[in-house]
Amino acid sequence: MRITLNKDEKVVATVREGLIAKGGFCPCRVGKKPEYKCMCEEFKSQIKDPNFEGFCHCQLFYKHK
Repeated sequence: MRITLNKDEKVVATVREGLIAKGGFCPCRVGKKPEYKCMCEEFKSQIKDPNFEGFCHCQLFYKHK
């Protein structure tokens, strides 16, 4: 398993700005729930699946098989 940042530098910059503005919480979600803290619980669950390959909710991280 390997996790990398999105190759699109504009996406990475935009998401990082949003993370700073929201105190580390996913900028793509409404509210500041503990499960939305980056790296979000949704993506942590997805990366546990050995067959999952893809982006996290906000497109910042990508999990490779």
